[in-house]
Amino acid sequence: MTQYDAIIIGAGSMGMAAGYYLAEQGKKTLLIDSYDPPHSKGAHHGETRIIRHAYGEGAEYVPLALKAQQLWGELEVVSGKQLFVQTGVLNVGKAHSPFIKNIIESAKTYNLPVEVLEASEVMERWPGIKLPADYIGCFEKSSGVLKNEICIEAYKEQALKVGADLLTFTEVLQIHMNKGKATVKTASNEYQADALIVCGGAWSGKLLAQLGLNLPLTPTRKTFAWFDAEEAIYSSQNFPAFSFETNEGMYYGFPSIDQAGLKIGRHDGGEKIDPDKTMSPFGELGEDEGDVKQFLSTYMPLTGELKFGKTCTYTLTPDEDFIIDLHPDYANVAIAAGFSGHGFKFSSVVGKILSDLVTTGKTEYNITPFSINRF
Repeated sequence: MTQYDAIIIGAGSMGMAAGYYLAEQGKKTLLIDSYDPPHSKGAHHGETRIIRHAYGEGAEYVPLALKAQQLWGELEVVSGKQLFVQTGVLNVGKAHSPFIKNIIESAKTYNLPVEVLEASEVMERWPGIKLPADYIGCFEKSSGVLKNEICIEAYKEQALKVGADLLTFTEVLQIHMNKGKATVKTASNEYQADALIVCGGAWSGKLLAQLGLNLPLTPTRKTFAWFDAEEAIYSSQNFPAFSFETNEGMYYGFPSIDQAGLKIGRHDGGEKIDPDKTMSPFGELGEDEGDVKQFLSTYMPLTGELKFGKTCTYTLTPDEDFIIDLHPDYANVAIAAGFSGHGFKFSSVVGKILSDLVTTGKTEYNITPFSINRF
């Protein structure tokens, strides 16, 4: 049985970052993944993710977002890869909505550079947008877009460089805790470690059940798509990443980066799935294209036809806040799960937090809002 200081189950966004930070400290670290990250079977593919600092989901996220941005910058330097594109982020909704109020309040609390714009000002600045008169926009110039698959590749390269081991296309069959040690069994071997991190995305619920935890995690099928767009209007040089809270639902999207087209997805809704079963491909469900096309025809009517679409997975908690915590029965087991479709931007700092939790049992960051105990 091979011995490690730490084993990480799930080498996606959070896991790969944690693997790097542990191995960088000289910890003998093993990462295990059912596929070969970055891959298209979880929540981390699709080329781009928004990173924003003034946070509509709650001010408790702001310090983590700012630290995450710093860590992404450090990873850019170490890896020599461009990970961040400063497009700015435009959040749109009705002025009285909790989402918009949270953005404005968190900007004031943390002195973040957010412009609050009337609908007419938004449309004048970005002619590709059409808004009802009772909507406002909150524009954060310092935010933008992460190239998520390249981010994971960068952490992967650096983790391997500093000595981490990575097992790809390897399914974890069994997890067992005994006498303060974690034993992880695969089809071909068993591995033992002083500490364990579980961040298996849509599979986290099934994995954690082996450790006596029944967490309310719901894997959900999500879609996103690229549409033809005039570069003079919608390119990343002229147009921001965006999030719109509308009467019809919550939508997010990206400018055309490298002439890929305007990317759009719906944040709310979706179909509950079993991650071990094949997910319906984009377009198989009737609303896949129609839902986002309806949004574009209303709010961004200068866009063109569908180019292509993809599917991914959200793992939702009931309150759509994260789970980042130590196991209530095992102080050497850290858990990161339920990122509810807005976690990727934080994966750099979450990886750091996980590495802190399994080495010192604590972290300097406030993760109280993400406690398992709230369930």
